[in-house]
Amino acid sequence: MSQVDRSHQIDHAVALLRAGELIGLPTETVYGLAADANNALAVKQIFLLKGRPADHPVIVHIADSDSLSDWAQIDTDQVWRLAEAFWPGPMTLVLPKQPEVDAGITAGQQTVAVRVPSHPVAQQVLHQFGGGVAAPSANRFGRISPTRAEHVRDEFGESIKLVLDGGGCEIGLESTILSLIEGPELLRPGSISKQQLETVLEEPVSFSNRLSQRAPGLLDRHYAPRTPAWLIAADDIAAQLVASDVTQKRVGLVQFSEIDFECTMVERLACAPAGYSQQLYAALRRLDSAGLDLIIVERPPVTPAWLAVNDRLSRATRPVV
Repeated sequence: MSQVDRSHQIDHAVALLRAGELIGLPTETVYGLAADANNALAVKQIFLLKGRPADHPVIVHIADSDSLSDWAQIDTDQVWRLAEAFWPGPMTLVLPKQPEVDAGITAGQQTVAVRVPSHPVAQQVLHQFGGGVAAPSANRFGRISPTRAEHVRDEFGESIKLVLDGGGCEIGLESTILSLIEGPELLRPGSISKQQLETVLEEPVSFSNRLSQRAPGLLDRHYAPRTPAWLIAADDIAAQLVASDVTQKRVGLVQFSEIDFECTMVERLACAPAGYSQQLYAALRRLDSAGLDLIIVERPPVTPAWLAVNDRLSRATRPVV
């Protein structure tokens, strides 16, 4: 796309946002379904189109940290240390909200989730728009997040007037979410690790399945294909399929190591966490659209480097004992 065409697309996107419409917005993590965060009716349309429960908060995207105080109350210098280290980038901060922030964004909580995306298209839109944009992932609620513009179009068709094409997402998994409400608490792992956060904060960051707040993307069933998907260790795949009597069915496989097993369709992903993350959702989407009876995902290593991947797979699949 030429610079002139890109500029026209950005102008069109900003005009649509100002008119209360929804757009598909690329970020470095996944594509977002974006609306003016100061327009309660537009934000409500996000929930209606996605089928998203009203008690599930959304993230506000801003152009830079200078406008953070428009959305959040900042009572600690930890915020600025984190912003300097990780913004623009795939870190979302949960902070006390400003009183005027719409309850639809926060799901009625007294906190707001905010981030500064680094994708150049998102940056252009946000700077030109001049305000905050609510942008959860551009997919039906609970389904596989989109990492390409065509994924958004496949999901919503003509229901949204514009999907900005920013190419494939660089990271491919949703942002790290860190709460600073009751001490630093990792609510959702992402490409910015717990260890990186602790280095900047110079104190421990808690993380457990017993979360103190509601946050995006933390339901037990999320990021999921419509096709049944099982998470199985490589050494157990063949035996488990025989035991489950599915060897005669159409089976797809997501693998990153050498697995000697014949199946209908194979997606071979990178063996390092960053490459695997970038490729995962697109691979799951291809398998989900192939008319399979079952998707098998090879279980990744259980190490800190794979924490975000394992978090998403634990919600997108079901373990088989």
